[in-house]
Amino acid sequence: MHRPDRTEPPTDATTMDPILSARGVSKTYRTGSHEVHALRGVDLDVHSGELVMVMGPSGNGKTTLLNCLSGLDDIDTGTVTVDGRDLFGMSDGDRTRHRAARMGFVFQAFNLIPVLSARENVELPLLVTGTPAKAARQRAEQMLARVGLADRAGHRPGELSGGEQQRVTVARALVAEPAIVWADEPTGALDSHTAGGIVELLHEVHAAGQTLVVVTHDEALGRSGQRLVHVRDGRIADHDDDAEVGGHTRIEVSS
Repeated sequence: MHRPDRTEPPTDATTMDPILSARGVSKTYRTGSHEVHALRGVDLDVHSGELVMVMGPSGNGKTTLLNCLSGLDDIDTGTVTVDGRDLFGMSDGDRTRHRAARMGFVFQAFNLIPVLSARENVELPLLVTGTPAKAARQRAEQMLARVGLADRAGHRPGELSGGEQQRVTVARALVAEPAIVWADEPTGALDSHTAGGIVELLHEVHAAGQTLVVVTHDEALGRSGQRLVHVRDGRIADHDDDAEVGGHTRIEVSS
């Protein structure tokens, strides 16, 4: 698969309201008397159409950052606004519905339902949000064709390769036309050849205008985005500390 040229955000993107805005976000996990400060006062904006890569050492808060900014986890302090909505100003039910309607997720472990076909896995987010069954089926088939799996739509996850399963998760993430897609180590469970195909697919999706935030340990993938955010000890440095990395902005994080 040929990877298309990356599109850059509009030159006035920073003057527009961000699609995601986080201010002062903190998260602490407590086990008995032990505390882990996973996030410490994080500020971050993501604008529409950006491809933002998040990197950093294991255990330093990357996945927690994704989970908190997407509303999968609660936060202790701060605010997170996504697509114009204050995530933690909503009830749990409203946040779940907003997440289903306006966000997509791609996980390392795929998280596909094993008893459902690829088509049924992809159409599920639409059915949950009330899309009529016929329309959901049609949209799911279109998305599977888009990721190159039209001929595998009737297969269950156990009948698909790892790369094919990850393509199903990408189709599922995109099917509801979300404002933002979150990807947590999308190539982490794949061999290098298969991972390369997923990287190309993510860049194709971004080139079509999709906003993505990708957590990764893959240095090549991390440097291929428009912006590289480094997370260390749960902190993100001030934007005044930006440095250029491979033509893209790196936001260095330190304790």
